Amino acid sequence: MAQVALSASATLAPFNRGAKQRGKLFSGFSRRNRTSLLFLSSSQRKGIGLVASGGTGVNGGVAEISEAETAPRLYSWPDKKKPRVCILGGGFGGLYTALRLESLVWPDDKKPQVILVDQSERFVFKPMLYELLSGEVDEWEIAPRFSDLLSSTSVLFFQDRVKSLHPSDHWGMNGPTATSSCGGTVHLESGLLIEYDWLVLALGAETRLDVVPGAAEFALPFSTLEDARKVNDRLRTLERRNFGKDSPIRVAVVGCGYSGVELAATVSERLQDRGIVQAINSEPTICPQAPPGNREVALKVLSTRKVELLLGYFVRAISRVSEVEGENSTEPSSQKYTLELQPVERRSKIQILEADLVLWTIGSKPLISDLKPSDRPYELPLNARGQTETDETLRVKGHPRIFALGDSSALRDSKGRLLPANAQVAFQQADFAGWNLWAAINDRPLLPFRFQNLGEMMTLGRSDAALSPSFIDGLTLEGPLGHTARKIAYLIRLPTDEHKLKVGISWLTKTAIDSITSVQSTLAKVLSSS
Repeated sequence: MAQVALSASATLAPFNRGAKQRGKLFSGFSRRNRTSLLFLSSSQRKGIGLVASGGTGVNGGVAEISEAETAPRLYSWPDKKKPRVCILGGGFGGLYTALRLESLVWPDDKKPQVILVDQSERFVFKPMLYELLSGEVDEWEIAPRFSDLLSSTSVLFFQDRVKSLHPSDHWGMNGPTATSSCGGTVHLESGLLIEYDWLVLALGAETRLDVVPGAAEFALPFSTLEDARKVNDRLRTLERRNFGKDSPIRVAVVGCGYSGVELAATVSERLQDRGIVQAINSEPTICPQAPPGNREVALKVLSTRKVELLLGYFVRAISRVSEVEGENSTEPSSQKYTLELQPVERRSKIQILEADLVLWTIGSKPLISDLKPSDRPYELPLNARGQTETDETLRVKGHPRIFALGDSSALRDSKGRLLPANAQVAFQQADFAGWNLWAAINDRPLLPFRFQNLGEMMTLGRSDAALSPSFIDGLTLEGPLGHTARKIAYLIRLPTDEHKLKVGISWLTKTAIDSITSVQSTLAKVLSSS
């Protein structure tokens, strides 16, 4: 899910309806000095800038607040009476909770003020990151800016990273029926303090690279937009370096879960005969938790792409071994790496692989566990994986004013198994979190979350995919049909109707152009052969 960590700057985006309404939004704003009463403080600290951006207003809607802000700075909410909701993390869990709150019908005095905090300026539709490598989608389609998505809402967006939490509702200290409504304070890395009545933890997780020596230094994860950009840039550099040469580009993919298989299939299709892709997995098969139909389709596609599967091995160490002769040794493209593979079975031999690029897809660490403790003992109940323990309504145990979802939540199904930390679970949890916040604010009963598995999908290239819907046992859509069904399903899940319309038109246009190009190519071949 989305990441929120440490930073030295913040972007404040009150996406309302122009300068006139922004004047109401920030109490104390004057036409001359629009930053005078935004933050309350008593001491000076240099080196931190805060930018307020919106749709219209002074200087094109972007006003520089200051380069030398005060610290600590307490954020002043526009309305002193309405509930205050702070959402940490702008992934599926956080953003969709904010949009759900916006869509609900509220009494005039109960509609909450909502702040969404994320380290990035863009929401990332992570299941389609692979299409950036294949060139099938444009970045704006799957990674729109929060400013665009929230432009027609009252949700405020802060681009910042979370430093620490200071909850004050422990064991019902300030529960829903308490006289004081403050549920605690969020301390952002920029120095901003945000008091909240209700808090939503949707911080997401990051890839763990510290489990194997050399992984953090030499392997690239594939979990964020920045990761996808780095991998794409590295592939382009390797493609330029090897252009016209006989030596293939060697890519090692560590992990054969969904992410590893989708990445191996996408990279192998992109490189074709110019590369060799090797996928490593400690399990004796790929995607062990996937429906059999998806796994069989994936195996078939990987076989046709000549992806070498090294099953029953785990990576013991990664090291840099040499540089390509005649190349600049400081360039990543001039570096080669070796992976030492330890077999799971003792009778097998250790293998050594050489690769130009190592992609890491296994292991994750919830970011909630990285937050610095408050001045009191850290109060949020965390499990061994660093996820918060929640009840069935998604409220953190012992904290009636804090909800957690996605990678930040450790919620179990009816059989006692932890729910998977994937987009489908976070998407459904966001709907319940939004409703339960409405219920809590309006003194209504909260609903228990029940996950409904709708099926599983995976991309296997520009025209290949596997889709197994849960409501039709044994059915697996594959090839172009599965690919089209997957894109339609994800188009429906994109945030906001406006963005769905823009992306839908873009995809239809691309499909039409590809079809015309294909027909022209076929006609050219027919005419040339006649």
